[in-house]
Amino acid sequence: MTDTTREHVRIPAGADTELDCWLYLPSSPAPHPTVVMAHGIGGVKAAGLAPFAEFFADNGFAALVFDYRHWGRSSGTPRELLSIRRQREDYRTALAWARRHDSLDNDRLFIWGTSFAGMHILDIAATDPALAGAIAQCPLVDGLAGMANVAPLRALRLTATAVADALSGVVGNPPKYLPLSVGPDSLGVIATNDSLTGLHRLTPTDGEPWPNRITARSLLDIAVHRPVRTAHRVQCPLLMVVAESDTMAPTGPATQAAARAPRGELYRSRGGHYDVYDGGIDHSDVLRVELEFLTRHARPARRTSS
Repeated sequence: MTDTTREHVRIPAGADTELDCWLYLPSSPAPHPTVVMAHGIGGVKAAGLAPFAEFFADNGFAALVFDYRHWGRSSGTPRELLSIRRQREDYRTALAWARRHDSLDNDRLFIWGTSFAGMHILDIAATDPALAGAIAQCPLVDGLAGMANVAPLRALRLTATAVADALSGVVGNPPKYLPLSVGPDSLGVIATNDSLTGLHRLTPTDGEPWPNRITARSLLDIAVHRPVRTAHRVQCPLLMVVAESDTMAPTGPATQAAARAPRGELYRSRGGHYDVYDGGIDHSDVLRVELEFLTRHARPARRTSS
């Protein structure tokens, strides 16, 4: 970073629950155009989001980066539980907090999500007409298509484990966990050829908690969710950053979402799913494209009364 600052904030998100956040503030005069940001499946803010937030802040955009409930340093039990409904609520909670902050311009508010968060970006952009824009990076936007990418035998084993964990949870048993990123021959949620490269590239180096696991019951929440079908309702500018050789998030539905959204834009990033992050072959170009999108769609700062 240059003259930007990073503040640690906790945002209430229901009874006895808080979202742990980083607020990056640029050195330019307030109120700042702002990007609200979160990670993908099993991701935490310390797993590769800082380079994006720092870059945006260095170029005049505040960034509010948060951990979902149950993940990272946010509260919520059981740990490492994925709930699409709750994660959408967390985005809306962060957006509402940003709209109330004196240093942030609620007329120039963007949402940003990577990988699995593409689900949330399309959902929220389709229902929040006040957004200045939305960015979905290497996005999963069709849970059914994502599950179809999984080999049938492995999908059957994962589903059986998820159902057993969900039934066990009904009677109050602690959750069963599955590894998130594993090699292609192991049982885990992400078992692509580049999954371990992604794990290495995104592992926090500052001591932030990031266990490579997820509650098995979480998988039951994925296949039925298909926000690509409502992309035509997204009225704000929408940038879809879709990797040319993504083996994790199916690219067909993502490019369809860009085409269906009335103000959709598409950038085909070089390389695979993890090449948009720091250390990847297209990280610099992705930063440039996303900043250009933000700058182009940031409306003039709101007027203040004299």
